[in-house]
Amino acid sequence: MRRPFVFALLPLLAGCTVAGNASGGGGSGEIVVGYQSKTINTVTAGTLLRSLGYFDKRLKEVGGKHSVVWRDYDTGAPITAQMLAGKIDIGSMGDYPLLINGSRAQAQGGDAETEWVSVTGYNLRGSLNGVVVAPGSKAKTLRDLKGGTVSASVGSAGHGTFVRAARKYGLDPSKDVKVENQQPTVGASALQAGSADAFAQFVAWPGLLVNKGQARLLYDGGDLNVPTFHGVVVRKGYAKEKPEILQAFLQAQIDATNYLHAHPLQAAESVAATTGLPVETVYLYNGAGGVATFDPTIKKELRAAFVQDVPFLKSLGVIQTPLKVDPFVNDAYIRKVVGPSYDQESASTVNPAAITGDDSVCKKKVDDPKTAGEVWVKGEPTTRPVADPVCLLKNVRALQGEGKQIRAVYIPDAAAGTRWFADKDVWVEDPSAKGGQRFKPFATPEGAQKYVSAHSGAKVVPYAEAVRRA
Repeated sequence: MRRPFVFALLPLLAGCTVAGNASGGGGSGEIVVGYQSKTINTVTAGTLLRSLGYFDKRLKEVGGKHSVVWRDYDTGAPITAQMLAGKIDIGSMGDYPLLINGSRAQAQGGDAETEWVSVTGYNLRGSLNGVVVAPGSKAKTLRDLKGGTVSASVGSAGHGTFVRAARKYGLDPSKDVKVENQQPTVGASALQAGSADAFAQFVAWPGLLVNKGQARLLYDGGDLNVPTFHGVVVRKGYAKEKPEILQAFLQAQIDATNYLHAHPLQAAESVAATTGLPVETVYLYNGAGGVATFDPTIKKELRAAFVQDVPFLKSLGVIQTPLKVDPFVNDAYIRKVVGPSYDQESASTVNPAAITGDDSVCKKKVDDPKTAGEVWVKGEPTTRPVADPVCLLKNVRALQGEGKQIRAVYIPDAAAGTRWFADKDVWVEDPSAKGGQRFKPFATPEGAQKYVSAHSGAKVVPYAEAVRRA
């Protein structure tokens, strides 16, 4: 009941002055955190962090009496509106919303200014965003959407991915397609109803719809090879006034990140139980070897991408005043919390949650993140690691022969490396390839077709046939 009430207040809150609503978003000792429960790339600063109670535990170390108010939204825009009104102290959101947050806060000036202080999760190639179409759509590339309608949350990372990608395909996003500015829930319904030809969104929406069989992946944001991430933003005045509170939050974020790395399946189940998202979808992104890499340090690659995003968003008309990046990015707080190892950790882009173990069917060590996958058997407390795509198919066949039920199968795209649902991939058989590489998975039809066109004799085969013949 709270959510519609909060949204109804947004127009009023946006008109409030910060000075009149400061002091932690309410009474003394009250800390207001804005987050997006279903945007699972932010769970270490939102859903998972909240459910584990780590922030409350860290606050006890600070001393005094503090109460945390958690406010849940579908996108970053209302969090920004609330922060500008002094109603939210700490928030988490994607890179484009972060940029908009900083730009509008700087334009308003004074106590309204904000700072980006840590990262939750990221993907260096941009695969957290994607464009999906209905299962029966005839579209094979973004070029086929010309003249159609695309649902997107304007100003979000999903929208930005679509605009950038469309331009690569020779489309003018403002003329060749009609972009409907819609919340993710509305856009998903529009895709199913047929009033939208495509749905461009951020994590976890593409994977959610594909997992449910309500869509297929048309475009993987990783094809842009532009980093995308989510992070934590704080009101600058609040951070200066109460640095111990912010540091407690960031330490709790690290606690949640460590828990996610140590217990990926349990973390996914916790997030799924809280959000109502299928746990198989959550694990696709947040699990071992997941699409998202969780690391709170602010990396140079992410900052560089952020700088490039400023003129891009201005060209879209999403921001009027270009963000001054240097005063907005502040890693001093997270640097202090991490300690002496900060520079080393911020320089590394290796996913700390790699898939490891032994492939029991292929009798191989699982140690290559470019090919390693997982099979999740119903009723088993852990996933089964597989060495490569062909071994995954062999594992599935062996399990089927034993009468086992399989919950989910995950494998990286053979060309792009994007982890995806193996049973939703487009599989290609290449007779000229070595035995262990004969079958190759691709997250999109376009990726599969590129491989087939470049390899004589290669052809697309159904997943079930690949399993049978691997």
